Parts: sequence; structure tokens; C-alpha cells
Amino acid sequence: MKRSAVAVSAVALLLPLSACGGSAEAGSGSTVTVTVGYQSKTINTVTAGTLLRSLGYFEKQLDSLHDGHTYKVDWQDYATGAPITAQMTAGKIDIGSMGDFPLLLNAARGKQLGRRTRLVSVTGYNLRGGLNTIVTAPGSKLSSLKDLKGKRVSTSVGSAADGTLVRALQRAGIDPDKGISKLNQQPAVGASALSSGSVDALSQFVAWPGLLTYQGRAKALYDGAQLNLPTFHGVTAREDFAQQRPAVLEAFLKAQAEATDYLNTHPVAASEKVAEATGLPAEVVYLYNGAHGIATFDPAVKPQLVSALEQDVSVLKAAKLTGDIDVGSFLDDQYVKKALGASYAERLAAAPAPATSEVWPKGSEKTVSFKSAKELLAYVAGHQASIRAAYVPDATTGTLWFADKAVWVADGDQLLPFVTPATAQAYLAAHRGARTVSYRGALERAS
Repeated sequence: MKRSAVAVSAVALLLPLSACGGSAEAGSGSTVTVTVGYQSKTINTVTAGTLLRSLGYFEKQLDSLHDGHTYKVDWQDYATGAPITAQMTAGKIDIGSMGDFPLLLNAARGKQLGRRTRLVSVTGYNLRGGLNTIVTAPGSKLSSLKDLKGKRVSTSVGSAADGTLVRALQRAGIDPDKGISKLNQQPAVGASALSSGSVDALSQFVAWPGLLTYQGRAKALYDGAQLNLPTFHGVTAREDFAQQRPAVLEAFLKAQAEATDYLNTHPVAASEKVAEATGLPAEVVYLYNGAHGIATFDPAVKPQLVSALEQDVSVLKAAKLTGDIDVGSFLDDQYVKKALGASYAERLAAAPAPATSEVWPKGSEKTVSFKSAKELLAYVAGHQASIRAAYVPDATTGTLWFADKAVWVADGDQLLPFVTPATAQAYLAAHRGARTVSYRGALERAS
């Protein structure tokens, strides 16, 4: 991952930073360079980063401006949102994408330095919080969040995944500051720490939990959707850049909408493109970005997401990562409204696709959907040699997961999948006679 070796914590992000150099959007003569900061492997930002870059839509929109300038796009790839914010407030990045908690830190940092930023659109979101997951090692005996008390947990402080960890621990009656030993680590470092056994659990954002689970290096302990609180990633722009070059920002947002439409219309092809650009398995990308994936993509700034962002402020304040943040003054959706025109209202009202079981056959450019998880199992049982990936939604949270990594419960004629042992146990406690079965056992029952 380019330029991702330097770890910047959320705490360090809020310390004084000396300005270095001029604005990234300034150009000599008639050439203007627009600098975009993105996170290639945070794959629910792809419509403003990885996929958008591979499709070339932004460059095409800039070429269509015909305003006497020649535009060049400088794409800069980072591991987390913190360094993007640092570069934005130094005038080095014009447009960036990051998660909800980093967006708030972006707002606070910009205000602190007098280099204000604005939230201008949304990339991927999940209304229940399923984009963040806490995982443990495959052989771990931990089975519920309460088991984390006194354990070592890796996360990226100030990230959306850290917010999920804090809230989940609080609901479990564990002090997030004193009840666990928290290690502030970059996602890749945390993944290695989990594999080596130096931490007991890892709380991270997409695509790390799905990737590690797919590789057999982790299993889910806590599904972020259990919080039932929206989480999302969005696009932020420097206020001075937006004011100086509104047409350029609108061109970016038009291109983002085009990339969103491409992803939603061609989910398999989009997943393959992102996989090629990032080195991630396409099967993992599809888990999040597929037709019924964990993430829903829409640039509209929905009221539910703004409300969630307002609630996030208290979590960051309690962690002493920031003070008060005026979310209303940070939000500026005028540019995306102008860019999308009449379609904005329709996008604003659009709802996520319903959770559905899907199979991705080998060699196919399309997936096959099923009305129930049991029907999917029956299909898989009869076509095991030709299955590239199979996905099923958690029976209670709706979070999509790999069928062979899910916890399966047999309840009469029903075969129900769950992301974690905890959600399965909650179902078992409420349904007398239901019991867990292995994946192989579920396949046999369905065939």
C-alpha cells in the first residue's frame, strides 16, 4: 500500500502541525493539479477512490469542463484517514475519503488550524453498523464480548472500528479504558499481532475482518450491526478548495455518482476491478461491495448518517480525542446536490437492498440469489466443485458473511446462519429445540 508505512494516531493528529508548502490544487500556468487522498483497501470508499481511479471518470469529468485549464489528478493512497487529514490541513490534499470517526477528527483538526474542511458526500454505509467487526484467532476460546475483559485488543484509535469497540464494550458492561488492554495499531499491524498471538482480538473496519476470516486467520466475535447504529465513510474537501474551484469539486462528485452507478449495476465486475487494484481477493471485496453486500453505496448525505455522526462526537470527547464538534457546520451538501441535480432527492430516499443469500459460481460474471439460506445450502451441496464463494445474511442482523464461516443453527426445518457465536446463542436462548450444527452438517440437512 503506497505511503502507508507511517502510522499517525488520532491523538497525534490533534497536536500542532506546522504548515508545509502551498495548496495542492495550485498549478503553474494553465495546468491545475487536483490531489485526492484515498484508502485503497478500505473498500467501502472505492467510489471516491480505488474504483473511481480505475474507471477514469474523474479525469473525464475534468476534461469536459473546457475552462481553459489542463487538469491533472494526483491520487495518494493511505492506510487510514489520519494522514489524509494531516495532509489536507497542510494544504497538500484537496479531497479525501475516510470513516465517520476520522471525519469528525478531520473537522476538528481543520477548525483548530484555521483550514476548515467540509463533509460533501457519502461513499459506503451500513445503517446497523455492520461495516466494523471484532475478530479473534481461529482457535480462540473467546465466544462473546464479555470474554474480552482483561484481554489485549488491537484497533486503530479514533477510527470507526475503535468507536464500535468502545460502544460494544460499554454495552457489555466493560470499561473501554480500564477493562481491556487496548493497542493502537495500523490495521495490517493488528492483523499480524492477532496471527502471532500477541493480541487476543482485533477490532477493525472493512476489509480486514472479512479478509482475515476468508483466509482462515480469524473468526468473528462481535458483529458491529449488533449496535444497530449507522456507520459510514464519506468524502471531505478543503473549504478553500471548494470555494476556489467549485466546478472541480462538482466534477468529482459527478464522477463519484457515476462510479456508484457502475458498482451497483456491475457489482461482480466492480469487485474484480477493486481486487486487481488492491490485491484483495475478489470474494472478500464482494462480501462488502456486492449486490447485497454489507456496504450500501450512495453519495447522498442521509439524515440517519448525519444523526449518527452527531452521536459519535460524545465517544471521541470521552476518549479525549477532541472537544465539541458542530456537525451541522461541517456538513455542506450543496455541491453534491448541484452535481446530481434532480436525481439527488431520489438517491436520498433510496433504501439499502434487502439481505439475500448469494452464490458466486466459478467462471461466472453474475451471482445467483436464493430466497433462503437453506436453498443456498441445497445448491452448494449439489455444486461444491463449481462454487467460487457463497454468502448468507445473519438471521438477526442481516450482515452478510461467508457461508462456510458462519455459525449454523437448525431450528425445525429451518437452517439459519449467524456471523458470531453470540448472535447464534441469543437465538438459541429464545428458541427451544434449536441447536447449532456444523457447516457440513447444514449442507447434509439441506441436500
